[in-house]
Formats: sequence, structure tokens, C-alpha cells
Amino acid sequence: MFDDLRETISAYKARDPAARSSLEILLLYPGIKAVRSHRKAHWCYEHGLTFLARLISQRSRRRTGIEIHPGAQIGKRLVIDHGMGIVIGETAEIGDDCLIYHGVTLGGTGKDVGKRHPTIGNNVLIGTGAKVLGPITVGSNSRIAANSVVLSEIPEDSTAVGIPAKVVRIAGQKVNFVGEVDQVNMTDPVAMELAALRRELDEYIRAEEKEKK
Repeated sequence: MFDDLRETISAYKARDPAARSSLEILLLYPGIKAVRSHRKAHWCYEHGLTFLARLISQRSRRRTGIEIHPGAQIGKRLVIDHGMGIVIGETAEIGDDCLIYHGVTLGGTGKDVGKRHPTIGNNVLIGTGAKVLGPITVGSNSRIAANSVVLSEIPEDSTAVGIPAKVVRIAGQKVNFVGEVDQVNMTDPVAMELAALRRELDEYIRAEEKEKK
């Protein structure tokens, strides 16, 4: 337990430039408090003490603004930055060395039974306000951009962006989509309409000139 706590504090120091000391992280950071409470709640949950597990998790929610269901499985060295508004569902699984920002939801879609929540690999970053929904997998070493809504599988070493989220990079290489809109070089629709009107006008003038002849 103490080794896990020491490793987690070191992870906060490495990922948060605002962290000044181990004592500050231990006593004042809501993310580390929420995860420590979850470890206790999860132990109770695994041993059939479901009411006590929920009591611990709800007390932690009120104290930290972070809601982690006792059934969720969380790996080592999880860093929760800021933390307010995070929701992690009952069947969610989070690997080691992940970084989660405030406003993130690891939730369900309401359509699944049993395994209802996402599985997050190792060393995954989930940006502010992102929603990862359903029993999908986010591969290790991936990045989910802020405010993205992830509804399908994300491969390892990927960057996903948007609503719904699309993979835009894999292993640092840009992914090109069929039918992808080029918003820089796309044709101006107003210019296209003016060009069509000009062609019609030219045809009308030529027809008038033929009639005069």
C-alpha cells in the first residue's frame, strides 16, 4: 500500500508542474484522495460489503467532486488532474500510468448489460470534458482530445478527436479519411453559384445575338 502511494505521488510530481511537494499532493490534491478512497471501497465491493463500499465512494464524491463506482478497476499511478466532475462507471477498467483531466466520463450508453463501461489501456491521456461511452477499449499509449465523445474502439498509440471521435493519428502518423473535408482548400460555394450564373448569362447573351442575326 505504501509503495503504491509513493509511486502515485511521484507520478503526480512528474505530470503536474504545479505540484511543489509530496505533502501538498498527499493532503491537498482531490485526485489522490479519491483514488485512495476508491481502493478501500473496491476492497469492500469485492468482499460483498456493497453498502459500505457505496458509503465510502459517496463520501469521497462529496469531498472531492470525483465519482468512482466501487466496482471500477483502477491500475497503478493514476493521476487525476483537478478532478471535478469526473465519473467512472461500475465496470470501467483503467490501466497503469494514466492521466485523466476534469469533466471526464467513463460511462455507459444505456444499451449494454454486464460489461457496460470502457476499458482504458496503459499510459492513456483523456482530456478535459471527454466522454468515453460503452464497453469499448482505448488502446495503450493513446490520447483522447478534450471534449471528444468516444463511441468506438481506439487502437494503441492513437490520437482521437471530435464528436463522435475519429482517430487522426496512429503512431504519430496522420490518418486520412475517405471523403475527408479539406477545410482549407475547399471551394467557396458562393463563388461556385456566381460562376454558374455567369455561365447562364453568357449563354443567354449568345442566344440573343443569334436571334438578331
